[in-house]
Order: sequence, then C-alpha cells, then structure tokens
Amino acid sequence: MGALTHADRRTSFLDQLHSAPERILLLDYDGTLAPFQIERDRAVPYPEVPELLGKIIANGTRVVLISGRSARELRQLCGIHPQPEIWGSHGAERLLPDGTYHLDALSPEQQNGLRQAEGFLRDQGLEARAEVKPTAVALHWRGLTQSAAEDLRSRVEPLWSELAGRNGLELMEFDGGLELRLRGKDKGKAVVAILRECNPNAAMAYLGDDRTDEDAFRALHGKGLTVLVRDQNRPTSADMHLRPPGELIEFLHEWLASSQEER
Repeated sequence: MGALTHADRRTSFLDQLHSAPERILLLDYDGTLAPFQIERDRAVPYPEVPELLGKIIANGTRVVLISGRSARELRQLCGIHPQPEIWGSHGAERLLPDGTYHLDALSPEQQNGLRQAEGFLRDQGLEARAEVKPTAVALHWRGLTQSAAEDLRSRVEPLWSELAGRNGLELMEFDGGLELRLRGKDKGKAVVAILRECNPNAAMAYLGDDRTDEDAFRALHGKGLTVLVRDQNRPTSADMHLRPPGELIEFLHEWLASSQEER
C-alpha cells in the first residue's frame, strides 16, 4: 500500500476528530493565524479566524496558542473569545483561560545575560527593533533589505553568542530575526507537556509556519496532524501544507463541523 497523500491524512484526521474523546488544536500565531507585520503590535488575526476559533472552543475543543510572543501580549492581540490557553515565550510562560499564570524561573546568570543583551541593543540605538520578553530578548529585522539585515546580524550575533555561552542561554534564529532565550525551551517541549496531560486517544493538530514550529511538528509526529501554514511550501516535518488565509479558514470550518456533529 502506498504512502498516504496529504488529502488522505486530512480526511483520516477529520474522521478521527468526529469520534475522539478529546480534541486539542495547537496553533502558532504570527505567520499562522495573523499575517506578519513590521509593526508587531498591529499583527491581528485574519478576518473570520477569531470568531471561528471562539466557536471551536465553545464546542469543546481545547485551543492552545504556542508562540514566541509573551503570553499576556498575545492574549490582548488575538481577539479570541472565549479566551484560549496560551503558552508564550516558546513555552516558558503558561496563561490559562481563567487568568492563572505560570512563568519558568530564570537563574541570576540568565537574568544578567538578558539584561546585558537588552542594554547592548539600547546602546546601539536598536530599541525599535528589540522585543523584550519575560525569558528572552529578540532582535527583529523583518522589512529590511538583505544587506541591512546581514549588517544588523553581524553587529549583534557575536556578543549575543558570547552571552549565551556564559549565562546558560541559547541563541536562536527565526524567520526575521535573532532571539536570546532561556535554554531548553522550545515549542516541541510545550507540545510534549500538553501530550502528557491529555487523553492518549485525543485528536490533536498543530498548525505553524516558522522554523521554530519544526520542533513542535517533530514532537507530535505519529501522535497527531501537523500542518505547515504559509504561502510557499518548503522542506518540513509537517504532514501537510495550507496556504493562508483561505485554506486555513477552510480547515477551521472543517474542524468546527466535525466537533458539532454527534459522536
């Protein structure tokens, strides 16, 4: 028997979703639910997405946003009601729908390293391109020419790499920037933690676009459906590819229809 096509995987998953004892929808935010914006505070979801996700939550699906953004910032931006669960800072923060909040502790060395990283960006006049989170500092170069982005990287990467080595942090590149963050935290580990909490027969899917989402795709491999959401396909560990916003919205409608049917 040949390998399953993307359409086969999708149909098989939706059939499973219909009768599953638990449904869990895991979602990246920037680039997946919301188009990228140079001004990050304007990155609101595609039209129809918040309403659809609200209906999906109301029909019994556990919806979890897993993002590099800080959890509280994402709660304000996403516009989803009822509120979803949010794992921010690549899983170092957890914000439950009832407002319960957990933040992983940083060592004094890690705190010092992040303060130095933030101070360096400030001294270089790069505050407008900095994003300071509870467990990380990011530098964004989205919107710059390739040469300007490479110049920015060459100014920041050597020092941040040194800070990572000396302070128990790690340096990671993402689509559009660099991030110095708490070591050992990634979206894949967040998925593993959620898997431990759920029914072993749960129907679970993860949708994401960035290279940081590949950790989540690998963590869920063989245990759920993984979906790359972006205009152009690329080499990926995901099971299938959707183009936003149309194909993304179509998939969410299918999820809602399956969760509304009698089991």
